[in-house]
Amino acid sequence: MHNNEVRRLPNLGFGLGLRTDHYDSVIAERPDNIDWFEILSENYMVDGGKPLHYLDAIREHYPMVMHGVSMSIGGADPLDRDYLKRLKALAGRVQAAWFSDHLCWTGVDGTNIHDLLPLPYTEDAVSYIARRIKQVQDFMERPMLIENVSSYLNYKDSSLTEWEFVSAIAERADCYILLDINNIYVSAFNHEFDPQEYLDHIPVERVGQFHLAGHTNYGDYIVDTHDHPVIDPVWDLYADAIRRFGAVPTMIERDDHIPPLRELLHELDRARDIARPILEEIAA
Repeated sequence: MHNNEVRRLPNLGFGLGLRTDHYDSVIAERPDNIDWFEILSENYMVDGGKPLHYLDAIREHYPMVMHGVSMSIGGADPLDRDYLKRLKALAGRVQAAWFSDHLCWTGVDGTNIHDLLPLPYTEDAVSYIARRIKQVQDFMERPMLIENVSSYLNYKDSSLTEWEFVSAIAERADCYILLDINNIYVSAFNHEFDPQEYLDHIPVERVGQFHLAGHTNYGDYIVDTHDHPVIDPVWDLYADAIRRFGAVPTMIERDDHIPPLRELLHELDRARDIARPILEEIAA
């Protein structure tokens, strides 16, 4: 598929990451300013119980997409076929518009160390990962998105910039990009590059979703912790992303120090308020 033939994914609007803290509030209040939810795939790859009960109840009223943390698409181990079978079954259960995972590796020799580890930005890695993504997409029969991760070190072997690496994989694998705006900001700070240059070199037609989140700034470096509100410079970068990529489904991640649902909805409304006038200007 050539660039000009890439289909844009549907614009689901503005969503949140579904967290257990908010199950009851979502079911009781059914807020209409949430357009969709992103679920953490591994939390629901189970045979029964409360997680699936709540999942089904919420899915009746909201579209869903799936976000994984343990596919290890950049890992040396063979793709886990049992994992993929469970992932595909879950995608069918919730009729996921798409699924995503991180551009990283998460373990070796079958051991998951539960961290999103960075990759060397090389042509060999591009070829290897693109081949694996094609295999996953063919099996899943749904679009796959790859997410840029925050990073804290560089490999000496890297010969590409991060944005060249991400873009090349998406083009070669014919998949989409989940552009995490906060991760761009974090990595730009840690590695001293211009986040605007990152945005400018990502192919517009490949971006299918945005993530927004908070982080922890330790002075000399920033860690992507998802335990604070989105900060103003990340909102500014989000505005720049809307100007470049247009109407892209946007959601907010919060994984620790989780506030009441109404606080996250207020934050989600800020994303709407930023995007609306920019999109209106683009359309004019």
